[in-house]
Amino acid sequence: MNQYEVAVLYHPDLEVDLGKGSARVEKIFTENGGKIVNADNWGKRKLAYPIKKQDYAVYVFYTVDIPAGNVQKVESTLNITDEVLRFLITRPDLKAIAKAEAAKAEKARKAAERGENTDNDSDSESEG
Repeated sequence: MNQYEVAVLYHPDLEVDLGKGSARVEKIFTENGGKIVNADNWGKRKLAYPIKKQDYAVYVFYTVDIPAGNVQKVESTLNITDEVLRFLITRPDLKAIAKAEAAKAEKARKAAERGENTDNDSDSESEG
């Protein structure tokens, strides 16, 4: 199973009742052997250019584990789904994400050390 990030732009009229549309898309993932790890709803946003005569769309981002052979089936099914204006399926670079998080943690650790050192210096000056 490979991990994929799927960005789905839903029809803006579904903003009130997004449950039906998202349930249909989630069913497409599960029917093709996938498992939804995370779903992030960004809400209704303005599009950069009109798509199917719509200026707005509801953005939902999914993190999904799907067998590599079934990605093409998911794409072909999403293409004919009425609720979906556009979608994009990508494979995240997990090594780059892990490296970035490690660098972020290292930077936070160094900042904490600098913060402790400045506190110690000011304490020793006030004692003397």
